[in-house]
Amino acid sequence: MKYDIKNINLARKGKLRIEWAMNNMPVLNLIRKRFEKEKPLKNIRVSCCLHVTTETAGLMLTLKSAGAKIALCASNPLSTQDDVASSLVKDYGIPTFAIKGEDNKTYYKHILSALENKPEITMDDGADVVSTLHKKDYGFIPIGGTEETTTGVIRLRAMASDGVLQYPIIAVNDAQTKYMFDNRYGTGQSTIDGIIRATNKLIAGTNFVVCGYGWCGRGVAMRAKGMSANVIVCEVDPLRALEATMDGFRVMPLSKAAKIGDIFCTTTGDVSVIRKEHFLVMKDGAILSNSGHFNVEIDIPDLKKLSTKRRVIREFIEEFTLKNKKRIYVLGEGRLINLAAAEGHPAQVMDMSFANQAFSAEYIRKHHEDLDNEVYPVPKDIDDKIALLKLKSMSIGIDRLTERQKKYLSSWQEGT
Repeated sequence: MKYDIKNINLARKGKLRIEWAMNNMPVLNLIRKRFEKEKPLKNIRVSCCLHVTTETAGLMLTLKSAGAKIALCASNPLSTQDDVASSLVKDYGIPTFAIKGEDNKTYYKHILSALENKPEITMDDGADVVSTLHKKDYGFIPIGGTEETTTGVIRLRAMASDGVLQYPIIAVNDAQTKYMFDNRYGTGQSTIDGIIRATNKLIAGTNFVVCGYGWCGRGVAMRAKGMSANVIVCEVDPLRALEATMDGFRVMPLSKAAKIGDIFCTTTGDVSVIRKEHFLVMKDGAILSNSGHFNVEIDIPDLKKLSTKRRVIREFIEEFTLKNKKRIYVLGEGRLINLAAAEGHPAQVMDMSFANQAFSAEYIRKHHEDLDNEVYPVPKDIDDKIALLKLKSMSIGIDRLTERQKKYLSSWQEGT
């Protein structure tokens, strides 16, 4: 990339934004200081397919401080922050292959560019690098990898179940310090932020439909409720539907919610959640958004077939006029609205998620010979260590069990 004045200014802006994010990532900063001394990933090649944001830049600098040789590409065509990508290349010398708004061909070209690093460790957000590596023989097999998000973990577990996964993966997404905070508080806040930035609509008083009540859905529903929306939850899992009911939300089938919803948000990780039969009964002006990893939850091909007219009416908003004259608005091409129209999760929660990534990479380096080609959880001691470091950074202390309490909890003989 040539650095003309425009690119230099872009990189300068990105560097300042990276600095701001890292000021809010104390756990990752502590890890980076240790990595600088110990170099646990010295000369280890790491290829990362992640959202190219200020927080991700913090992780890249942490891995670099550990001695890793890094290449980074985007895990979503709309999630790249161009100023961050520019700064990573110019200021930090980290090869970064990502452009906001890149088409599908460019997206996969960038993945292949990152794989030219011949990684020993991969870091994925959606499993696109792993799946690409499994489609043909590239002449190398990594010693291990990590996966950041629910959708990717589902794909990788399916590969392991089919016996085709060629190297071990640590499911960073399943760490409690990831999904309980990143998925719930991060997705909740950033999704609402993305919807508001895209539409400038008032959330209060709207019928806000959340499809899926996993950790991400819980977060979105909670934040929409906090902004005085009338939240409706649609679920296929009876326990989650019951939980949503007990949390105070209306629960109903999507076929019913489609008729009364004003704003819809999918958070399921599945395909064709909102589809033809739902589009046909929606109100004029219904707004559709997605906070799942891939742009498959809203069946846009179906919507195109039903439409007589399409136009981009505002940045990140496409208007579809149906044959019945009703208009439906899709935000951010049906992609992750929190990254397409906003900045993604706040640094404070990504601090824990990326601490898991850093520790997991170190764990793979040390223990890969003991791992089979399976999907593994983040070791509990890593999860606990991150939680304690986060509490310490917040100046919060907790109690410890006494020896008597430990003995009581470990014995079946002691009672009242």
